[in-house]
Amino acid sequence: MQYIIKSYLFAAALLLLAACNNPNNSKQQSTSYPGEQKAKTLELSEDFELANKSGYAAGEVKLSSGTWYLEDALIAGSDKDMKEGSQSVRIKGKGLLRMEFDVDGASKVTIKQAIYGDNKTSGWQLKMSTDGGRTYTQVGAGMVAAKGGLQTVTFIVNHKGPIRFEVYKNSGGTNRINIDDFTVYSFNPNAPAGTSTQTDSTAVADSAVAGDNGNLLLGNPSKATTSTTNVDNYLMAKLYYTLSYNRSRGTPNWVSWYVGKEWLGHTRRANDFRPDDSLPKEWYRVQSFSYQGSGFERGHNCPSADRANSVKANSATFLMTNMIPQAPANNQHTWGNLEGYERMLVNQGNEVYVIMGSYGSGGYGTSGYHTTIDKGRITVPAYIWKVIVVLPNGNDDLHRISTSTRVIAVITPNNNGIDPNWTKYIATVREIEKATGYNLLSSLPKAVQDVVENQKDKGISPDDGYIMRI
Repeated sequence: MQYIIKSYLFAAALLLLAACNNPNNSKQQSTSYPGEQKAKTLELSEDFELANKSGYAAGEVKLSSGTWYLEDALIAGSDKDMKEGSQSVRIKGKGLLRMEFDVDGASKVTIKQAIYGDNKTSGWQLKMSTDGGRTYTQVGAGMVAAKGGLQTVTFIVNHKGPIRFEVYKNSGGTNRINIDDFTVYSFNPNAPAGTSTQTDSTAVADSAVAGDNGNLLLGNPSKATTSTTNVDNYLMAKLYYTLSYNRSRGTPNWVSWYVGKEWLGHTRRANDFRPDDSLPKEWYRVQSFSYQGSGFERGHNCPSADRANSVKANSATFLMTNMIPQAPANNQHTWGNLEGYERMLVNQGNEVYVIMGSYGSGGYGTSGYHTTIDKGRITVPAYIWKVIVVLPNGNDDLHRISTSTRVIAVITPNNNGIDPNWTKYIATVREIEKATGYNLLSSLPKAVQDVVENQKDKGISPDDGYIMRI
């Protein structure tokens, strides 16, 4: 019996000695729950203190965390710059701050933000790329930098694998913002289920106003994803609009974008139609000449004139992933009138959120009826639809949309004999949802959706002062 007790004591001593000599053992680890230690580990912490960039010209800067790209942005430490330490990033116009390297996964990102000096509020977005910077997807809601000094914003990501991020200033014109203390936390495999996903991330601000000016503010109608296996519902988040691409049809399912007065301008129409090189390499890319001789025009979803504040913005609308085969009369007159009315509303002191798409097969162009063009690689839609949500200029847009908000929904046949008066084709959002299977305006509370999605707009009022082109 004595021998057995001594043996147990000897074995216990050996285990204790092994535990003490194990470099991976610690008090913190022994008291943590699974995944807690990993969730607390930093992937990146950048305070922008160890480098200088004195001008707004585009360029790369080597910081302590790696190389970053700044466009319409600099690193400064004046009395008007809001900062933690001696300096921060200052962004103006449609500028951006972008990582030129990947980190190995992320659970969340925290960023300190503020307006510069006494400037007015500006909107910005956090975007992420999981393909080495080839394409970017918005993370969470749009943010607004407001008065009150530096405020911390937290974005929940929980993405496993290589990822990089970009801060993009998307509104506010010449007003400037400060960005500081950019922190990325390691991927947490034990995050509660449903907290976030790669395509449905969330953002929380301590006191900033969230939910403004994002292209997907109203929701992801078809739950499109960035997976290349999702060939007919492939999410493409661009700086100027977001779309779901359908490889089988060679067109977008839908395109979603925001228009405020800062997006309108007098930039000349680029007319540089071109294939979209950001599509997966093995996919067929519709060419600028693919519609030639078909009797259909290259019809924009996000219109050229909705992005007329810069050459770059206007040019972005001419990618062929933004086009559908559209009957010329439909494109030039009916749709042109609707687009002109929408921009008139913006110029009158409103901001609008727009979703446009198409469905069905077969339309009538100048060469008669066709179901496909380009040797069958592009489907001609039978119907074209659009939803426009109209709000008076302001902040916290998502929470301002109510049962009394004006929502314009239109469905037109893709027919060259169509009436130029778009008001003859006013529909409801629910009719579009029934025809497409999409869940439009999904970001709104159900009680609000149930009202605005079932109402028909009254069309043009005599007080609007809008003259329709016939």
